[in-house]
Amino acid sequence: MKKIIKFVAYFVGSLLLAFVGLLAYVALRGIPSYTPEPVNLKVEITPERVAHGAKLSSVLCGVCHGNDKNILAGKLLVDIPKEFGTIYAANITQHPQTGIGKWTDGEIARLLRTGVRPDGQYIPNYMPKFVNMSDEDLASIIAYLRSDLPAVQAYDLKQTQSTPSFLVKLLCNFVMKPNPMPQQPIIQPDTTDIVRLGRYLVAGRYDCYPCHSADFTKINEVEPEKSLGYLGGGNMLYNLEGKEMYTANITMDEETGIGTWTEEEFVNTLRYGKRKDGTLLKYPMLPYPVMTETEAKAIFAYLKTVPKIKNQVKKNL
Repeated sequence: MKKIIKFVAYFVGSLLLAFVGLLAYVALRGIPSYTPEPVNLKVEITPERVAHGAKLSSVLCGVCHGNDKNILAGKLLVDIPKEFGTIYAANITQHPQTGIGKWTDGEIARLLRTGVRPDGQYIPNYMPKFVNMSDEDLASIIAYLRSDLPAVQAYDLKQTQSTPSFLVKLLCNFVMKPNPMPQQPIIQPDTTDIVRLGRYLVAGRYDCYPCHSADFTKINEVEPEKSLGYLGGGNMLYNLEGKEMYTANITMDEETGIGTWTEEEFVNTLRYGKRKDGTLLKYPMLPYPVMTETEAKAIFAYLKTVPKIKNQVKKNL
């Protein structure tokens, strides 16, 4: 009996020692770096691409990277869940030292697709990765970042270094990994197949699904539909006053989602911020007037095809 007790004690002690060693390893290693994969890309800058890229940036980049002067020099992200740590959005202006002025088009594309910076540092899932974005949309964003528009002009500000939490370091060592670069061209759907277009807008262009699914740590960026609670809402963010805000269930469940909404009600909410009940959207969810009516209707058509999730999200006050 004493031998059994001694063996169990030794076994448990070994497990505890291994666990402590694992924690120390993660804490010391931090977020891993990777060898950047070369991406040969040179984007032709055209007025059409710059205009389209500015539109996409107003939805995808400006909220996080735009400061109080509407310059994309980065800022503290107060709406990020606190368990992720203290996170600052980077300076993505054309400044050669403190911004991305020296980055190549390929390096920008690789970051946006895989999450890996030119120095090999991986950026966790608090920065979205546009794995499924069309090549043309990606080129338009890069063209905008290279343009002469005011928001992206060189701004000398070395942004504060983020301090990710131990949870983020743990996830990045064992769960969150860089996405692969696409091996085939990603062609943008046209407007003839409205459901396919809507799926692209949700999972490719406007990146709706990470916020409107169940958990940021369980997002599948390569196959968005495999994300936990895909579009069923309940993810927790913070508003500008630090109050908890929960993302809406946008599946067609009649009781807890938007199954009783009309197309017009959905379009008014998405483009103008006016909900079905007459109340206005509250930060961090914002209206997107730059989104066309065709796009909004396509998203609604696609949501009708998404499996319903019964998830009663906590009401935001």
